[in-house]
Amino acid sequence: MRSRSLATLTLATLAACLASVLWIDLVFGDDESGGESSTANASVLVQETALRVGVLPQTVTAYGTVQADASARNTLMAPVAARVGAVYVHLGQEVARGAPLLQLVPTAPTASAYSQAVVALKVASDATRRLQQLLGEQLATRQQLADAQKSESDARAALGALTKQGASGPASVRAPLHAIVTALPIATGALVTEGTQLLELAPPGELVLLVGVVPAQARAIRAGDATEVRPVGSAQSVSGRVVLRGAVVDATTGLVPVQISLPQGALFPGETAQAAITIGQVHGYIVPHPAILVDESGDTYIVQTQKMIARIVHVRVLGTHGAEDIIAGPLDAAAPVVLAGNHQLQDGMKVRLSDTR
Repeated sequence: MRSRSLATLTLATLAACLASVLWIDLVFGDDESGGESSTANASVLVQETALRVGVLPQTVTAYGTVQADASARNTLMAPVAARVGAVYVHLGQEVARGAPLLQLVPTAPTASAYSQAVVALKVASDATRRLQQLLGEQLATRQQLADAQKSESDARAALGALTKQGASGPASVRAPLHAIVTALPIATGALVTEGTQLLELAPPGELVLLVGVVPAQARAIRAGDATEVRPVGSAQSVSGRVVLRGAVVDATTGLVPVQISLPQGALFPGETAQAAITIGQVHGYIVPHPAILVDESGDTYIVQTQKMIARIVHVRVLGTHGAEDIIAGPLDAAAPVVLAGNHQLQDGMKVRLSDTR
């Protein structure tokens, strides 16, 4: 019984193997010509778009930082030697005209100078009164009285200047205009001398984007050129114009400085942004960016189709604007351009369409 069962199992196994071989032979075959025919009929599923002639803006792209226009900056200096008693604002804060910015407390020498000026004025005033009495008694000359009056006037002017500068006591420094605090180099408790920078203000509508451009490209930029400004990390852009193109190369960066105007409130001081400056127009064939490919040699090319056959065309990219490129090369104006599936294509391969744009 056991021998019969083993024989039955062996026969079943052989039958299964024979069936598998027959199935493989039926499906794949062993005819080499049949395999070549299958490869020859292969095609790639693609999407196409029409090639069109047009014009795109020729732009220069540069990056920079938003800051106050140098001609609009208002730097407030310490009028006398003082101690910063309080700071009422923060860097980047927008303040109204007349708003208190900080408090200055006179130092001991400044307070002493003020006291001496008060005494000097009192002495000069008393001397003038005495000489007026003596002149009436004919015991003094008019020249002596004139000299005394001049001394009194000088003493009064000196005291007035110290008072205006804040030497008479704690005084608030106020904003001379509606502005943004663009620099604040001091802190509460700091000792400052006369002429020390306290802070810098700039009108909100006087902010510019300062970018650097390589000299070869900067030569084509002119004041008034339209510019598209996009903050780094943002998809939104605003319109501006070139205000100033520098005439020298910055020794630190090796770039030519270019200032671009900005709409009021569009960007913050210190914010980094990209500027696309339009310097002219480029004529050629316009294709969506996905149509451009790069081969192993670094050359750019596109794929066109003629009678559903792929044709590789090497091209030059003349310019880019948004999601489109403008190109030149031995193109067939009537042949569509492959957008999707172009990476899989080689010259002479067949294509079939999934969608036509």
